[in-house]
Amino acid sequence: MERLDPKDGIAVVTGAGSGLGRALAVELVRAGFTVAGLGRRVEALQGTAALAGDGFNPVAADVADAKAVDAAFAAIRRGLGPVALLINNAAVYPHRDFLDETAESFMATTAINLGGVVACTRAALVDMVETGRGRILNVSTFADIAPLPAASAYSVSKGAARIFTRALIADLADRFPGIVIGDWMPGMLDTAMGVPDGLSPEDAARWGAELAQRMDPSLTGTLFERDAEILPPRGLKGRIKDLLLLRRRAPRRIETS
Repeated sequence: MERLDPKDGIAVVTGAGSGLGRALAVELVRAGFTVAGLGRRVEALQGTAALAGDGFNPVAADVADAKAVDAAFAAIRRGLGPVALLINNAAVYPHRDFLDETAESFMATTAINLGGVVACTRAALVDMVETGRGRILNVSTFADIAPLPAASAYSVSKGAARIFTRALIADLADRFPGIVIGDWMPGMLDTAMGVPDGLSPEDAARWGAELAQRMDPSLTGTLFERDAEILPPRGLKGRIKDLLLLRRRAPRRIETS
């Protein structure tokens, strides 16, 4: 199995100050990567650094601010080296009935959950396109398919981010097959954005960090939920053909030690 090597470059994790982002950064440092962790709160990033150790580098930046993102990635490139791995994890989940939203509050959520993914991806691609190699993993959700009450901005913005993944692949996959792009849904977590009885972010991060290091080009366009691949639906003709050819594709799983 082809894997990303720490010698390939720097790993960037957004929303690294707490929850899943913190746990992902810790896992990647354990795997030998130099990690640049983006977040808005300096004190929270310092808390991650205390857990992760010397391989973690806090970078204070608001992913909703495209100029701040460009400046942060330029500083990472100068100080640490080229970016080989990007995990777009930063997101907010305001629980707000739509009648309590304003256009400004709705778009502020979108600026982080979608705009942050776009800005960080574009900045990371500067290095990946130059080398022809890289990994982009977008932390995703099914919220766009089954929105919960009081979650319109979150559902729309996260759904749009899934569309962005597909659009990015349409633009890049043929020209840069060595840049592997996909979505990963960690499931319901026991975090500030999650539920008290959810999966611990540390457990989920083991799957996410492992998936992020896999460089098989066939992973481009895939969707994983927790530790298993979600296969795309097959039409009736495709299912009949599979039956006739006795063909059955099993979803891949993420094995961790």
